Amino acid sequence: MDIERIFTYQPPTDDQTPKYNELREAAKAFALTIEKCCPACADRSAAIRLVREAVMTANAAIALDGHV
Repeated sequence: MDIERIFTYQPPTDDQTPKYNELREAAKAFALTIEKCCPACADRSAAIRLVREAVMTANAAIALDGHV
């Protein structure tokens, strides 16, 4: 595991930006579906929080180019 790389800012390249945008849009659509289908409760909040976490982890995979 490359600790230096993991904890160093990785500026996006021109080919990464569309990937970040696509992930964010897909996650937003899923979060809106969760909000629409699930009653307001702690579980719904947790589900949306996990979608957010999934996007952040996927973004890290893109930024680190699979080096983790």
